[in-house]
Parts: sequence; structure tokens; C-alpha cells
Amino acid sequence: MRRRSGGNETNATIDVSNSNNNVHSPLKKLQNAVQRRRQNILSRKRSFSAPARLSRKRHLLVEDHYRVDPEDKTLLPGLPVIDDDWARDLHDFFNLVSLVPVVVLNVMNWNWDILLDPYSKKTMQQAWTGEWFILFYGIVMGYFVADLVWVFAAPQCVKSPSVIIQHHVATIIYLLLPYQYAQARWLMGACLSVEINTWLLIARRVFNKQGFPPWVIDMPPFFSIRIKLISIFFYITWISIRCLLYPLIMKVLWTSWLNEWEKTGHILGLPYGPALVLHSIFCVLNFKWTFDLFMSKYRAWKSGKAAKVDKGL
Repeated sequence: MRRRSGGNETNATIDVSNSNNNVHSPLKKLQNAVQRRRQNILSRKRSFSAPARLSRKRHLLVEDHYRVDPEDKTLLPGLPVIDDDWARDLHDFFNLVSLVPVVVLNVMNWNWDILLDPYSKKTMQQAWTGEWFILFYGIVMGYFVADLVWVFAAPQCVKSPSVIIQHHVATIIYLLLPYQYAQARWLMGACLSVEINTWLLIARRVFNKQGFPPWVIDMPPFFSIRIKLISIFFYITWISIRCLLYPLIMKVLWTSWLNEWEKTGHILGLPYGPALVLHSIFCVLNFKWTFDLFMSKYRAWKSGKAAKVDKGL
């Protein structure tokens, strides 16, 4: 029994020593290194992949003015319900009042017989009279400076303060050109026609805080007609000014800049060179906002929500 036991102990000792030798063998070391390398790669992949609930989705500017599904970014029926907010309401009232003289004075500086004549061979520049330019310029510059200071001091009055501030800074720089160069004053009037659309954009929110879909029939007549007209003219001015007039102005600026470059030999081509750069920025913004709106409508149509959205817009 003692011998057998001793034999077992000897065998156990030999097995342990063999296992230790296997651990320290070159093949085993290589296998362990490969295993550790594989675990490190897998752990890095897990650390770089954030969970779905932490993923940030791009915020669209269209979400500030429309009801948008947060998951698939499709437009929903109606408009956003606007809660009472003193800072935002006061700022909206300031814009609705201040933009009226801007639009009216702009209209007064054009020869509408030329603009409305489909057979007229005169250009947009020749339709500009500029009779009220000094007053027009003062009110416009005062409005943008005041609104810039307001948004900078109270950013909670708008949903996208950084976008508004950048827009107003670019606009104020743009406005310096027509003050110095009389031949660019028509450009100021043409570009500021977009403030009609801005007024309607704010009016959609102010006069329909309940967020009712504009095309719902069972509403008080005066309220129903008001929000329908605002919505119709909003889309008409969006397409005609942002999508058609601004690219047309871009084409005129391009031609004027090339002519100025050939005439003077300076690539800067004042005032059309800087105007071309700044106007390109506004055209890109208009394209982006239009694209976001179109894609939201397209996603709604593709997901089967088109009928509901049509009633809401």
C-alpha cells in the first residue's frame, strides 16, 4: 500500500511538472499571447461602440417650426403647440411690428410697372428707384442691430440663438456694401424681400399657438381663414423668394462680378466680389432649410404618414 501510494504521488508530481512545462513552453506562450490580443481587440471594439440610447441625432432647424417625429424625422400633423413664454412672445411681437416698415419701405423703392410687366426688357437693377433708400437703410440696419443685441442678451427668446446671431452678423456685413456702393443698392432691396417670408413664419406661430392643422375645417371661420392664408402665403413666398429669386440674384451677381473683374483687373471686384461670397452663404442656408423640409415630407410619405401630414400643412 505504501509503495502504491508512493507511486501515485510520484505520478502526480510528474503530471504537475509536465503541466508547468506546458505552460512555459513556446507554443503555449504563443497561444496565450494570441488569446490576450484577441480579448484586447474585442474590448476596444466594445468601448468605441456607444449604446443606442446614447446616440445623438442631428437637430434640424425645421424642428423649431414644425412638429417632427424625433425618431424618423417625419413631419407630423399640425404645428408645434406654443406654451406661454414671456421672453419669446415679446421678441415675436417686436419682429412682427419691426418687419412691417422694412417690407413697406422696400416695396416703395421699386418701379412696379417694370417688375410686373412680363414683356419689359429692363433688368432688375433698372427697376430699383431708391427714392426712399436712406430711410429704408436706417430702419433695416437699426432692426438687425437691435435684434442681434436682443438675441445675444436673451438667447432664450429664440430656439436657435447661434443660427440667428450668425445670420444677423453676416447680414450686417452684407448691408455695408449698398451703403458704400450705389450700384449695389438694388441688391439690398431684392435680398430683403425675404423678410416677407420671415414675417409669415413668425405669424404662423403667433396666431396659431394651439398648433391646429391649417386645413382642419371644423374651426371658427375667422380663425380658420387667417391661419390658412398665412400658411398659403408662407409657402408661396418660401418657394418664390428663397428657392427662385435668391438663385436668380446669384446669377446676376456672378455676371456682374466677371464684368467688374475684366474692367478693373482686380479679382475682388468691389462690390460684387464680397457680395457674391456672402450671397452664396445665404443661398446655401436656404437650400439646407428647404432640403430638410422636403426630406421630412418625403420620409412622412414613405412611412405612410403623408395623408396626415398633408392635412397638417
